Amino acid sequence: MATLTALGMRFALLGPDQAIGATQAFFPAMVLVTLYAGWRWGVAPLVCGGLLGWWLWAGRYGEPLSEAESASLVLYLISAAATTAVAHGLREAVAHLGEARRRQVQAEARLDVTQAAAGVGPWEWDVASGALHLSPAARRNLRLPLDGPLSFDDVAGAVHPDDRTKVREQIRQAIKSGPIYEVEYRLTDSQEGERWIHGRGQIERDSAGRAVRVLGVNFDVTKRRQAEEGLRESEARFRALADSAPALMWITGQGGARDFVNAAYVDFAGADYRAALTLDWRTRIHPEDLPSILKAQLAGETSRRPFSLEARYRRPDGEWRWLKSFSQPRYGPGGAFAGFIGIAFDVTEAKEAEAQLTGMNELLADKVDTALAERDLAQAALSQSQKLEAIGQLTGGVAHDFNNLLTVVIGALDVVQRHPDDARRRDKMVDAALSAARRGEKLTQHLLAFARRQPLNPQVCRVDRVIAESEALLRRAVGEVLPLKLSLGSGTRTALIDSGQFEAALLNLVVNARDASPPGGTIVVESGPETLAKTRGELKPGAYLRVAVCDEGAGMDADTIARAFEPFFTTKASGKGTGLGLSQVYGFVRQSGGEVEIASKPGKGTTVSMLLPASHEGAILQDAPVAAPAPRPGVEVLLAEDDSEVGDLVEAMLTELGHHVRRAGDADEALSVARAHPELGLLVTDVMMPGDKSGVDLASILSAERPDLPILLSSGYTGQELAQARATPWPLLRKPYALDALIRAIDQAFEARRMH
Repeated sequence: MATLTALGMRFALLGPDQAIGATQAFFPAMVLVTLYAGWRWGVAPLVCGGLLGWWLWAGRYGEPLSEAESASLVLYLISAAATTAVAHGLREAVAHLGEARRRQVQAEARLDVTQAAAGVGPWEWDVASGALHLSPAARRNLRLPLDGPLSFDDVAGAVHPDDRTKVREQIRQAIKSGPIYEVEYRLTDSQEGERWIHGRGQIERDSAGRAVRVLGVNFDVTKRRQAEEGLRESEARFRALADSAPALMWITGQGGARDFVNAAYVDFAGADYRAALTLDWRTRIHPEDLPSILKAQLAGETSRRPFSLEARYRRPDGEWRWLKSFSQPRYGPGGAFAGFIGIAFDVTEAKEAEAQLTGMNELLADKVDTALAERDLAQAALSQSQKLEAIGQLTGGVAHDFNNLLTVVIGALDVVQRHPDDARRRDKMVDAALSAARRGEKLTQHLLAFARRQPLNPQVCRVDRVIAESEALLRRAVGEVLPLKLSLGSGTRTALIDSGQFEAALLNLVVNARDASPPGGTIVVESGPETLAKTRGELKPGAYLRVAVCDEGAGMDADTIARAFEPFFTTKASGKGTGLGLSQVYGFVRQSGGEVEIASKPGKGTTVSMLLPASHEGAILQDAPVAAPAPRPGVEVLLAEDDSEVGDLVEAMLTELGHHVRRAGDADEALSVARAHPELGLLVTDVMMPGDKSGVDLASILSAERPDLPILLSSGYTGQELAQARATPWPLLRKPYALDALIRAIDQAFEARRMH
């Protein structure tokens, strides 16, 4: 378009016949096109101008250009090219200037946004002229108009009246000598409440050192000041709270140094605040507690976990006090470990109370032990009383049995005495008397096994045999009014039990069944094997023997069953029972590894069962007759026996065996005889002897004097003395005994002497 315009102007003004001014009209076109579209488009008018000049000068005539015309054309092209280049350079400069301006505007806009967001407002003050320029952000911070000129007095008017003098003084000092101006001040009251501004400026000076300009910024620090004020209030509240606490409190840094302590801490330290901060507590800890405290403190601080310490600390007045401390780790805003916060309580009174309580507990424990011992003695006495009560109930029946036995013995001996020459009748009567005497011995053993106080050793026993041997005693306990039925099914199976305790337990159950049974009722004692496939209560799976006593009485309800095994609990009328029967049964069965079960309902009778672990040791237990050994050759025997009739009988038995017997009536006499006759080859002594020495004492003295002397102890039931006799290494022969038993016992005495 610009090129066509240039051509039009050329022909319009000079016409096609004029050769002069052929190219001048194209220079403006070159400049305009290049400025508008760049140098590539600026070449178009340049070429058009050259072609037009060639055509006007020679081309239309078909003639070559003259030298002057050629020079003019070259000069045109050079001038046109320079013009285009200058126009293009100008175009580029204008474009870069516009871009720079655009970027400046953008940068200023971003700066305004940043300053507005950060609350930072730049400002400038020409000291010489007094001209003051504040950015929009600075004006907003000071709550000043965003447009229009501002003077120094306008800015000063925005400052709170109480802070104006301070601000002026800071500016004056900075202008006079300081490179930096910095101050914080409040604005005048506004609807937003109190506002704080932080002002900071850099002083620029001339070569003479005079201040010429101040460049600075201001920004709103209201939130920071509010936070600082809140922190100060929080710290004040914390300190007031800490100082009012009746416990020592402190805060430490990462290195362990204390940053804060409360009033109680300072008071306990007996120093001022700063001295309390650096107090070395190792000088205050009791020497006995110091090693353990240092070790525990090092471990706790190293772990950076909560830990506690307890030790005695010395106050400034010299008094030792127990302190128990708790330390908790604290962390900074980023979660980094910042130290510990701790609190300690004075627990001296608690320690003293604890010591007093310990003493009281020990005293109480002693009293409880004494009370328990007294209770055990009382229970033992009551248990014995209960046994004696049962024996008392048996007295009538036992007396009847003994009368029958004595009738046989006395009658038989009377017949022998009347007919000494009738051998057949004599042998028959002697056999009857011996049989009756052995029955009396068995009955006595049952009574002693039930009445004795000391515990017996468990042995492998055939349960059915023990029950059968106790039948006579059980029937006497039941009496003739109620029938007693035995249904024994254990066969040859055995259990590891104390037979005496078992008989006593069984007798207790039978007596209870008798007391509970109505007239005409039947009492059944039954036994049999039972196998548990899985755990039942405290019983493990395995083989057991069940021994049960059943009655047809009134039965028991659930509450009564629950208390049945309690010592002294009884449903019998006053004076009819001690309440220890089932307790003895329970204790015996539990000690034997078993369990007691009660099956009963009101009006349905009661069955009490003893479940005893079966013993495999005696599964094939068989009776084998034990033949008496052959009598030993005769020796000199010292017989110590206080009962003259028993002594006469034993002397006759020893003489029958070929021994020579020397007699003594007590232990002291026996010692004199033994020391006077060193040829003695055997001591046979009763355990229970008159005087201050028992048969066991006699045997011990002679055994010490003559270790090679065989010793045989003999006794009926003698209570505690019998227990002492069983604890000795010498055999014990139980009275009454026959000649074969005496032969075996003498042989055991010689064998015991050989073993020891």
